[in-house]
Parts: sequence; structure tokens; C-alpha cells
Amino acid sequence: MAYPGNPAPRLTDGAGSTLPLLAYLAVAIVLMVADLRGGFAAKARVHLSMLAEPVWWLAAAPGRLADGTGEFFSSRSGLQQENERLHRELQVNASRLHRLLAVAEENQRLRELLGGTRGFRLDAQLAGIIDVDLDPSRQRIVLDAGSNDGVQLGQAMIDAGGVLGQVIEVTPRHSTALLLTDPEHAVPVQVARTGLRAIAYGTGRTDMLRLPSIPQSGDIRVGDRLVTSGIGGRFPAGFPVGTVESVQPDETQLFVVAEARPAARLDRGVEVLLVSNRIDGLDAGPALPDPPVPEEAPAASAPGGDAGQADATDPPEPTE
Repeated sequence: MAYPGNPAPRLTDGAGSTLPLLAYLAVAIVLMVADLRGGFAAKARVHLSMLAEPVWWLAAAPGRLADGTGEFFSSRSGLQQENERLHRELQVNASRLHRLLAVAEENQRLRELLGGTRGFRLDAQLAGIIDVDLDPSRQRIVLDAGSNDGVQLGQAMIDAGGVLGQVIEVTPRHSTALLLTDPEHAVPVQVARTGLRAIAYGTGRTDMLRLPSIPQSGDIRVGDRLVTSGIGGRFPAGFPVGTVESVQPDETQLFVVAEARPAARLDRGVEVLLVSNRIDGLDAGPALPDPPVPEEAPAASAPGGDAGQADATDPPEPTE
């Protein structure tokens, strides 16, 4: 409707506002057909997402930083606690390992000590060393076993290496032993190779024994092994005593003097074995049966007397 003073609308004005809408519709239709036929929209989205990925990464960076910081501190605290726990376990296991090693070494020493009596019919008793005196003029040790434990005066003492000495003093709870290398000690020995008998004396040195007065004809050499001969009954036969290290003539040139290194570990060990010959009883077979008990004969009755009683003064009746 036209009013006075207003120009009437023209057809070209309405068509000008409609043409852009038609163009947009045409473009939309073309895009839909292209997307339906060739997947144009999907390819476009892939490219657009690649272009937008840095933006997304920058947008998510603060959150990732916060999460990483919290995880770092929590992991650090957890690692510190785990490290402390493992450190405590390591200390406990190390102490247990040291104890096991000490027990293994003690077991090995005991096996060596007990192995020294194999092949001999001996009584052996284990004793611990509680004091050592290695003065050149007085070489003795004190043991933690005494007469209450069955230790006897003169009992031989050995270790895993060989003869150590003998008991010279016994108290109810302790005993004192004279070492093999004491200047006052002597032990009958025998050369294992030839059977030559001699006497080994202590020299006051823990690494030397002296064998004087050996005949020139005696067959003894460096490296010969010396064992107890059993003469005298104090030391059981066959225990190692030492090894010959030097042989030389004495001052008179009539005899030979040999020097030997003791086989026992005089400066080591905390246990010793006290040994003595075992006195075994004779095995005579099974026990004899008890002798039969004789039966009592019935007593004759005497006239005018009680039955079962007889006058011991009456003479026996003569037999026909």
C-alpha cells in the first residue's frame, strides 16, 4: 500500500535480497553433494584438526603441568619411603647374612675338629678357649671345661690341624693346658714315611719344634710329616704333629738336629678337642643265662617231734 510521499517498492529491490540466499543454498547443495560423493567434509575436518591441535595442546598445558607436578611429588615421596624400607630390609638381611656366615664358619671348624678323630677309637670332648698366654717362657691356654665336665689331668689336646698340647691343671670348672711349643713340653713322634721315632721339644716359638739327638743313620728329610707315635700312652698314635723344615748336624757332628713347623693352628681357633684312648670292653657274645636255682628237699618228720623238723645232732641213718 502506498502512502503519499513514499515511493512504491520496486521488483528489483526484492530480487536483490533473495539472490544471496539462493547462492548460499546452491553452495550448500554443492558441498553436500561433494561430501556425499567424495568425502570432502571428512578430509577438511582432518586438515582443520591438524591445524587446531597446537591450540588444543596449549589450552591443556596448564592442566598437564598441574597433574605432572602432583605426580612428581607423590612419586618422590613414595620412592623415599620405599628407599627407607629397602634400606632397613637390607640392614636386617646383612645382619642375618653375617650371622649365617659366622654359623657356617663355626660349623666348618667343628667339622674339621670332629674329622680329626676319624679312624681312631677315642673319646673326644669339645672345649672352648677363654684365655691364651703365648709368652716365650710360658705358653699355656685356659679352657672353659673342668673336672665337672669330665676333663682329666694329662689329657691330650688337638685342633683341626694336629696336636696342640696336654692338660696340666684341672679345676672343677676350668682347666689349663700346656701348648706343644712350650719349652717344657715334649711329645714322642714318628716320621710317617720311615717310622723313625724321636722326641719333639718345644722351643718357645709358635712356629718351630726341635728334634735333637737323631742318629746320623736316621732317615729323615725336609718335608717329612711327623705324627704321634703313641709311646707313653699320653698322646694317641697317628695325630699330626708337624712337618720337617730343616735338618743339620749338631755341634758334635755325631747326631742330626731337625726343626719342624707345628701342624696345629696355635694362633687361631676358639675351640679344641680333648681326646683320650677309649677302653672298650670285650665283646664275649650274648650274656650267659642265670644258673638254675636248686630245689629244696622235703624234710623228714621225726617221731615225737614236729613235722618238717629234724634234730641236727642225730647221725644220719646208714643206707643199705
